[in-house]
Amino acid sequence: MVPLSHAAAFVVAAFVIIVIPGPNVLFAIGRALTLGRRAAILSVLGAVAGSAVPLVAVAFGLGAMLMASSVLFLIVKVAGAGYLVYLGVVTIRDRKKLVTALAAQVPDATGRRVLRQGFVVGATNPKTMVFFGAVLPQFTVPEAGSLPAQLLVLGAIFLVIQMASDSVWALLAGTVRTWFARSPRRLEAVGTVGGAMIIGVGGSVAFSGAN
Repeated sequence: MVPLSHAAAFVVAAFVIIVIPGPNVLFAIGRALTLGRRAAILSVLGAVAGSAVPLVAVAFGLGAMLMASSVLFLIVKVAGAGYLVYLGVVTIRDRKKLVTALAAQVPDATGRRVLRQGFVVGATNPKTMVFFGAVLPQFTVPEAGSLPAQLLVLGAIFLVIQMASDSVWALLAGTVRTWFARSPRRLEAVGTVGGAMIIGVGGSVAFSGAN
């Protein structure tokens, strides 16, 4: 089973990664601003379900390989830290996309279609796929038991946090649209601060020695 200390560290890292808007959040925000809260929540549910696809693939594919190779485990750990730093830089660079999402217009759609589209967004979100493949494994402990099982447990925690965070973003989008619209720089500030937080998590992972 995953040690409590590693699980706690993972919750912090996952929260920082999830709360900063990525493809899933931008999609939900767009739905909230154009189709309403119900469509936004359906989008979130679809995206969370879609995110389970790369999680299962990583747990039963990469997890088995990591159990057999400590060198591969170290490589994945280093790659994960590097990815977090890269993701932070990209988040800061692309902060203006939040403003674009605020003004986005999407065609009307039925609830089933919105749910399906959310699933596709979640299943193909590169941010989630790389996080599961490169970052998630470093919070497991080979000596603590089955790595696939540990990956599934940590992944489930990630999905719960994702559902809660993305839902909040979606609901807030419609509520505070006017406030954000008056000053797009407010959304840009969210991206800047969030990117810096992600870089901090990446640096902590790289030098902490957690594995």
